[in-house]
Amino acid sequence: MTEAPHVVAEGTVLSFARGHRLQHDRVRDVWIVQAPEKAFVVEGAAPHILRLLDGKRSVGEIIQQLAIEFSAPREVIAKDVLALLSELTEKNVLHT
Repeated sequence: MTEAPHVVAEGTVLSFARGHRLQHDRVRDVWIVQAPEKAFVVEGAAPHILRLLDGKRSVGEIIQQLAIEFSAPREVIAKDVLALLSELTEKNVLHT
């Protein structure tokens, strides 16, 4: 039986799954998500998005903050944020 896809909407509140965290690697000057027995580099807008995940703010609040911070159209920010967070939720890096 296949699992239903995780739907991330603007009202969703997310945080990192147990054992996962965002960390800046100062030696390499890159952002990484560390997880049990694995780590992966996050680039571009991803670190800006992921640093705002605190388990309290909704995805919509994060989108709004980023739109203001980057002076970008909210619709463009929303598309990128929802795509990233949906992908990481599917991979069990994030949870509600």
